[in-house]
Amino acid sequence: MQTAVPLSIDGHRLTLDDVVAVARGRRPVALAADAREAMAAARRLVEDVLARGELVYGVNTGFGELARTRIPPEGVRALQHNLVRSHAAGVGPPLPPEVVRAMLLLRANALAAGYSGARPEIVDLLLELLNRGVHPIVPSQGSVGASGDLAPLAHLALVLVGEGEAEVDGETLPGRAALERRGLQPVDLEAKEGLSLVNGTQLTTAIAALALADAQTLLEAAEVAGATSVEALKATDVAFAAPIQRVRPHPGQARTAARLRMLLAGSEIAASHRDCSKVQDPYSVRCLPQVLGASWDALEHVRRVVAVELNSATDNPLCFPEEGRILSGGNFHAQPVALAMDFLKLAVAEAGSLAERRIYLLLDASRSGLPAFLARNPGLESGYMAAQYTAAALVSENKVLAHPASVDSIPTSAGQEDHVSMGPIAARQAAQIVENVRRVVAVELLCAAWGVECHAPLRPGRGVARALEVLRAEVPRREGDRPLDGEIEAVAELIRRGAFADLWAAGRGAKAA
Repeated sequence: MQTAVPLSIDGHRLTLDDVVAVARGRRPVALAADAREAMAAARRLVEDVLARGELVYGVNTGFGELARTRIPPEGVRALQHNLVRSHAAGVGPPLPPEVVRAMLLLRANALAAGYSGARPEIVDLLLELLNRGVHPIVPSQGSVGASGDLAPLAHLALVLVGEGEAEVDGETLPGRAALERRGLQPVDLEAKEGLSLVNGTQLTTAIAALALADAQTLLEAAEVAGATSVEALKATDVAFAAPIQRVRPHPGQARTAARLRMLLAGSEIAASHRDCSKVQDPYSVRCLPQVLGASWDALEHVRRVVAVELNSATDNPLCFPEEGRILSGGNFHAQPVALAMDFLKLAVAEAGSLAERRIYLLLDASRSGLPAFLARNPGLESGYMAAQYTAAALVSENKVLAHPASVDSIPTSAGQEDHVSMGPIAARQAAQIVENVRRVVAVELLCAAWGVECHAPLRPGRGVARALEVLRAEVPRREGDRPLDGEIEAVAELIRRGAFADLWAAGRGAKAA
């Protein structure tokens, strides 16, 4: 099998697709030659400052409120190792390997930009962990998202010095043993390097990037589910007409409406009730472009924020070799990503809320015209009744998770760090909401598919028909009551894999109005 071409990183060109390819696709990574040179220049500046005896935060001083304490030259190395050890105070379930891999990539990319003062050897080892499948065990809780994601990144850094724990081949090993299994040696941290490893937003941003990628795939599936429900409910597609969108030109609204038109193009079901007396449908159907479109616009904002953060230097202090200066600031504060994740939570939660309302409509025989609860023999059988309970429970849980984490702050480090972002909490909540809504949309797809099949031999629109083929290849239609959990999870996995993405293209060429 041909080996994938390594991704070359330099601190400036990393994309969301790159993160997914490395975190989930195990694409190999290498440090670009020009980045190696930039890192070497910043390293020389750190060494020059030390040689001159200048006082620089985190290089020859303590950290946080202890920044007033000067460290003698003979203690500079021990300072960096002590920082990593003392800050490895995380708790809670370990992060999944894909998040750890994204953290390794993002930390390496930030250092590669050449503003941190770490030696290229540090990035080389970070990338070898990625390329050889050595995944540090990183607890998921303990970061407040300012001064960076200190605790999680410290657990990551411990493995570089042969401490902590790492997963290799599915086995958890002590850090040094994990390195040895892959033929790697730990590093001795020099001045500034421990701080460069733990100071940054890479936990928050790693979770944010993967949640964003998943949210994009999910919203495409939500459009497909919505179109399938339109067919099942024999709802009008007039609300999706292009003239309506033109007079309220939000980009997301226009795009969702266009996709709905293409998904429904060629529908025999729609043609069969074109002249019926019903002129308006409930908002969860009629306002699909307005609600999902707003969610798409929110995701576009989040995408811009994450794109910047992927290629930002976020530790402190930062080295500027061209100016001969090392400057202290606050790029480690995760507020931009925290706010973006709180926005993502709202955008995705709303897509789930809309889907649950359509599930309710599909199961209400008085509104849908379909068998009660989509049961073959209502009364004797309950059909999808309990699946709607599950969707309702998930949507309700999302209402709690959607509360903005970024509005909270608890001061740390004796008040020196008196405002924090809580970005990691926002990001973890966003990822959970995406997971919850994925299952809600899976329930809608199952219910709507059954509803569409009730209208046979009339065929749905081309995009919806293709969606039914994808779904039924994984979950064949079954008559009678049966456990639904496995079906829901199977369709949720199809959504996660992007099986419903781009299905609107099946109806490309549909008329605009």
